[in-house]
Amino acid sequence: MDLSELSLRLRMLAVFRGLLSDPVVEELCTYLDSLENGFPQMMVSSYAELVCRLYEKGGGDLGLHIQRIVEEDENVYMRTAGLGQTPPAYMRQCVDMELETLQAAADLTPALLQEPLAGMEPLPDFGASRVSLAERYSRRVENVGQYGYGIYARHHMFYLNAQGKIVPVLHPDDTRLSDLVDYKREQEIILDNTRALLAGRPAANILLTGDAGTGKSSTVKAVANELHREGLRILEVRKEQLRDIPAILDELSVNPLKFILFIDDLSFQKDDENYSSLKAVLEGSVSMKSRNVAIYATSNRRHLVKEKFSDREGDDIHRNDTMQELMSLSERFGIHITFQKPNKATYLEIVHHLAEAGGIACGREELDLLAERYVLGRGGRSPRAARQFVDGLLSASRNTLSENFPGIR
Repeated sequence: MDLSELSLRLRMLAVFRGLLSDPVVEELCTYLDSLENGFPQMMVSSYAELVCRLYEKGGGDLGLHIQRIVEEDENVYMRTAGLGQTPPAYMRQCVDMELETLQAAADLTPALLQEPLAGMEPLPDFGASRVSLAERYSRRVENVGQYGYGIYARHHMFYLNAQGKIVPVLHPDDTRLSDLVDYKREQEIILDNTRALLAGRPAANILLTGDAGTGKSSTVKAVANELHREGLRILEVRKEQLRDIPAILDELSVNPLKFILFIDDLSFQKDDENYSSLKAVLEGSVSMKSRNVAIYATSNRRHLVKEKFSDREGDDIHRNDTMQELMSLSERFGIHITFQKPNKATYLEIVHHLAEAGGIACGREELDLLAERYVLGRGGRSPRAARQFVDGLLSASRNTLSENFPGIR
């Protein structure tokens, strides 16, 4: 396929038409068009702009860039496959034809694109890895429930912005389960439930409660990091956005991936309208429970609605109704896991693990003494306190550490 034919066929893309707005493909089309005009300055400028965009957006390799955007493209063919439906034959034929066109674009080398610019050297080069688009795209379609498409193929952690739109976390928390010491039983319960979600089996909503700093949020994020290659995504929703959950569920229910809706540090006043929103979602309301979404929430409170002594006043019937209402939200979570503060031995084990990972060379007895001294007046022992203690050691200069703590080298 020569360059003029490639230019025409790129303009004819239908299923993959969204790729024409990709900065690299857009400038490739502009460059190919400039060859028809034959103005040297325009050709050289367009070629340089193409390479510039490729360096910035594609890592400098044309083949790998086109492979990535093809695999991640959210188009009608991929969405149809994601719904478990078979695309019509004419659409499959169109996809095969367009993959040939995109393969020709991915096969372009610096020599091929620079040939019309002979005599205008030196020109910037770029990478040109060999790729097989048809084979890889077929695999993505067959395993769309594992890879996803669109932003869900590029990222695995998301949040809901002020406009209620799902946007990716560009620099996600990379905590792994191997980074977390203790709480193995709690982690296994969450992992088992999440694997059930991934397998399409019934999965429960989970409430994680316990003392502050015990690793509830870190555990949820670590599970998401552990299983994202199996098709798991996590979406964080703030308490004031709970009323948006029904619309979120409608959007995610047609997605082939599995999602955790993560609500961190959850608690309510008794008359908080968000309380009713979450309660309605947990009990189903008028919508069917989504089979690919589970809600994981953390709270420092055993009962999510703050209770006052005045709530216990009144006649026996009224008081009982009030107390039942206060406890009912917690009970709507299928699984309730409690994270308790670690004892001294476990706390010091966490400190040793973090200190070793940070490369801190210190006598065990002295490290234990410093770690215990650190938590005095800080609300007691916790994984968070251990992390803050070790981070403090890592941030201090070696000279300062040596002066104050001779055992640390």
